[in-house]
Amino acid sequence: MINYFVTDAGVVKKVDGIESGCWIDVVEPTGEERAWLRDELGIASEFVRSAFDDEETAHADFDEETGQALVIIDCPFIEDEDESVDRSIVQYDTHPLSFVFVPEEDYFITLSMRRNETVAAFAHGAVKNVNTAHRTRFLLQMLLHVTQRYMVCLRSTNRQLREFERTLRKTMRNSELIKMLGLEKSLVYFSTSLKGLESTAARIGGGRIVDLYEDDKEMLEDVMVEIRQAMEMCNIYSNILNGITDTFSSVISNNLNITMRTLTVITLVLAIPTIVFSFYGMNVDLPLDATWLFPFVLAILISIVVAVIIKGGKVLK
Repeated sequence: MINYFVTDAGVVKKVDGIESGCWIDVVEPTGEERAWLRDELGIASEFVRSAFDDEETAHADFDEETGQALVIIDCPFIEDEDESVDRSIVQYDTHPLSFVFVPEEDYFITLSMRRNETVAAFAHGAVKNVNTAHRTRFLLQMLLHVTQRYMVCLRSTNRQLREFERTLRKTMRNSELIKMLGLEKSLVYFSTSLKGLESTAARIGGGRIVDLYEDDKEMLEDVMVEIRQAMEMCNIYSNILNGITDTFSSVISNNLNITMRTLTVITLVLAIPTIVFSFYGMNVDLPLDATWLFPFVLAILISIVVAVIIKGGKVLK
């Protein structure tokens, strides 16, 4: 699907075709639409192929032959229920969003394989002070919005993390631990994507991919600050999650030790009568059986065993 947008009186509105200073948004293109991008718009085939590769990592590329620039970043989205670890949690993943600059034209192109919240926000006028004719600033505004989306998703993940921590204090069921795995996957995706976003923004700041003006440089600094803040939040939440996981692993291990200690004590206690009665079940005369020494020695041995059990229990505590 291909849509065209231009800024009119400070408001982004949809138009029917390519106009001067317009923004072209391509989502889930068909084979014919991909051919149109290559043949009609003249976008390099390698750029079209990379833009619609769902596994493509964030980067910025420049084609020396055509002078075209490609910027790919990863955007956060809520993972489908059939792909998530547990349907009762909100799990996140990332998917690529691509930007293409054609030097001899004055339009701006975004390419993605699925609906994007950032693109929708710009298309519906939710983001203010947008001008599709200012291509570089438009790109930086989108990068800023994507970074802010990461922070919103990270806060949501942190709220779920606190809720599961309270639940685990009451019960340590396997289902709750599996939910923690889903949150850990989200944070791993975010951490990797934010690192790629930081390196991509830094390369844009070099000025070789796209031309930057003074105002653009100031906005790029704001973008870098937001990215670093999002990365710090992601690292903090990852450390908290790892700490919670390690703590409850230790609790589970300690509970297992207590259970094994109890079973061992019960086994030893039950073994004492068995040992005593096994002596009297023999068909031979027991040594010292006719004297009072045998019961005395047996009582001493039982006392020693009981003392060892009690002392061992205190050591395990």
